[in-house]
Amino acid sequence: MDRIRIQAWVACAAVLGALAACAPIKPAPAPAEPAAARPSCTAAVAGDPLVGNWLSVSSQRGVAGSVRRLYTLNSDGTMNYVEQVKRPRTPSQGLDESGCWSHEGQTLILRTLESNGSSVNLDDPIYTNRYRVDRANATDLRLSGPDGAVQARRMSPGYRLPF
Repeated sequence: MDRIRIQAWVACAAVLGALAACAPIKPAPAPAEPAAARPSCTAAVAGDPLVGNWLSVSSQRGVAGSVRRLYTLNSDGTMNYVEQVKRPRTPSQGLDESGCWSHEGQTLILRTLESNGSSVNLDDPIYTNRYRVDRANATDLRLSGPDGAVQARRMSPGYRLPF
């Protein structure tokens, strides 16, 4: 009886070995393509009134709570845009984008390169936003864009949205 079991195991091993030899060999993965060149940001003109941290707090119809937006426009042309929905008795939900900004005439252009830490499709127009600058001074910023008017106040350097 033991001899039959040993022969069965040997036969099984031989069959498995033959099947393994017939299995297709996976080709090596193709080398990754180099990442697309990320645009470099262009520094703002010295004294540009848009440089700084700008906070907008508003309510939207149909949204319980408030919507907070923090635009951080750095003098080196980099930007960070944080949007946070703050609701009573509910954790905040938000969006964190970074990229480049420019100020051309009366237009503020925000170009997102990363959204919530992930690279974005640079060809997707949703990641380029244009706002008409209606007012920009030492304390107030007023913009008009596709989602309506934005009224923001200047915040201290390094200001962050509270959670």
